[in-house]
Amino acid sequence: MSTPHRPVLVVDYGAQYAQLIARRVREARVYSEVVPATATVAELLARDPAAIILSGGPASVYADGAPQVDPALFAGGVPTLGICYGFQAMAQSLGGGVTRTGRSEYGRTALQVTGTGSRIFAGLPEEFAVWMSHGDAVNRAPDGFVVTATTAGAPVAAFEDTARALAGVQFHPEVLHTEHGQDVLEHFLHDLAGIAPDWTPASIVDEQVAAVRAAVGDAQVLCALSGGVDSAVAAALVHRAVGDNLTCVFVDHGLLRKGERVQVERDYVAATGIRLKVVDASRRFLAELSGVTDPEAKRKIIGRLFIRVFEDAAREVVAQSGGSVEFLVQGTLYPDVVESGGGTGAANIKSHHNVGGLPEDLQFTLVEPLRALFKDEVRQVGLELGLPPAMVWRHPFPGPGLGIRIVGAVDAERLAVLREADAIVREETTAAGLDRDVWQFPVVLLADVRSVGVQGDGRTYGHPVVLRPVSSEDAMTADFSRLPYDVLARISTRITNEVPEVNRVVLDITSKPPGTIEWE
Repeated sequence: MSTPHRPVLVVDYGAQYAQLIARRVREARVYSEVVPATATVAELLARDPAAIILSGGPASVYADGAPQVDPALFAGGVPTLGICYGFQAMAQSLGGGVTRTGRSEYGRTALQVTGTGSRIFAGLPEEFAVWMSHGDAVNRAPDGFVVTATTAGAPVAAFEDTARALAGVQFHPEVLHTEHGQDVLEHFLHDLAGIAPDWTPASIVDEQVAAVRAAVGDAQVLCALSGGVDSAVAAALVHRAVGDNLTCVFVDHGLLRKGERVQVERDYVAATGIRLKVVDASRRFLAELSGVTDPEAKRKIIGRLFIRVFEDAAREVVAQSGGSVEFLVQGTLYPDVVESGGGTGAANIKSHHNVGGLPEDLQFTLVEPLRALFKDEVRQVGLELGLPPAMVWRHPFPGPGLGIRIVGAVDAERLAVLREADAIVREETTAAGLDRDVWQFPVVLLADVRSVGVQGDGRTYGHPVVLRPVSSEDAMTADFSRLPYDVLARISTRITNEVPEVNRVVLDITSKPPGTIEWE
């Protein structure tokens, strides 16, 4: 994704909240990107940032090897906000004092706003609760700075140099536990840094349409349409850019949920008018997956075969159009990139169908117009493009489909069992009005596990099914959804009554981390 908006760069010093800071900046309708702490001042300034935010981090500014802030950064005329470690590193770099006070602060802390004239605390109460996590503290503000807040454990809890548009806070304004935290960030962005709040869904659409046109020109384009939110929005956006030069290819890999193929063929085409080619490759996928139990191997097989099917489809499109197909659109999102090792300091947690599982001899140039967006931003773009709300608010569904929701080998019989259980869960969740309360609701079949049960008057050895409802903002972190017991009871009763191969329904109440949202 490219954008003509000057970015707010979030310099990541190893903070658990760096991505969250970027999200909060975007919620203020300002474009932001996360960059590594290893970036030099020259590299940062070459990006022509509208502002810079120095994130928190686990180190002490005095520790050997701790990341430091080059004083030259503050001579570049770029408005800068330091948060937690970034605040301390900023103070030290500019000649202020940082010390270990012996009074650490963790969690909810009372903040007192001192004096008048503060830009970032303008209009806020004189005292409110903030979220702290520090052992060191700034005990002397640099020359030219005014101390604007204090706490019991931090004599300098915030400072500002309004003439240079520099500010810092010891607390974490990005977390929900901090009262007025978003106000503090917006005051910095809009008032102190003077950035207009004009990064909106409409501007994202305009920018990406222009970027796709510039990259693709008059070439033919394929889109990997899964029926999910990401690919649906990506396809609609690219269709606006290239019109009939786009052909969407929907691959029925045999790993879909109940009714999904019909829904895509009927509803999506009706909503968009996009040309759709449906490829039934279910036998091919199931043959390749036969006997495979390792989840990473499943993902890679599905990703590789997906592309091969697209190459076959491309040849057919070429034959029909008489041209060539050079570009492949995918609905890759920012969390996909981070979890696949593409983010700052990110570990390769799993190979995504649209990031980590692609073959090295890929025959297409990828077009990923949503690559820098979080899921909630994608939904807003979808609404801006005029997609039906039912499609925009559909729960995320992984590209590898039910293949990674079966723990064990995948075959037609096991898929049929899981489809029926999953359909019941979706029906009951919708009937209870919980679709918007749950981010994602994987239903997992423990195919290689048998549990003892009693059905009728007989003893059974059926499969357990795991319910995994989670709540999240962006899938980077998640917590299990607290569903009403009566809804869970109806789901369990229906599954065990209507799906004879299942005799036990269990609930996964693990957060992320330590667990992932999907089981495989």
